[in-house]
Amino acid sequence: MQPQIKTDAPADLTADFRALADQWQVETGLLSSPTQIAAHPAHRQIIQMGKPALPLILREMQRQPGHWSLTLRAITGENPVPPAAAGYTRKIAAAWLEWGRRNGYLA
Repeated sequence: MQPQIKTDAPADLTADFRALADQWQVETGLLSSPTQIAAHPAHRQIIQMGKPALPLILREMQRQPGHWSLTLRAITGENPVPPAAAGYTRKIAAAWLEWGRRNGYLA
């Protein structure tokens, strides 16, 4: 049985997410510390959006892999990334995107 697709997000959530994601990227783009990147207030606000933001995060990860794994782990409590993919942004993204498809967050 296919999982129900949960890809639609309300317009206000989408707009809020886009503004926060852009802010997070601009203000942490030159940081190398995952701790500082994860602690950024915009990132914390995205996490607080919870599961309704998952399709938005996964679509953003398709567009630009970045540090979205931190966000996805915080919201879902899961980590589908195999140990061999550690440190490989594209492999990490691929694992999460496959998770998103399996769980109905991506078409």
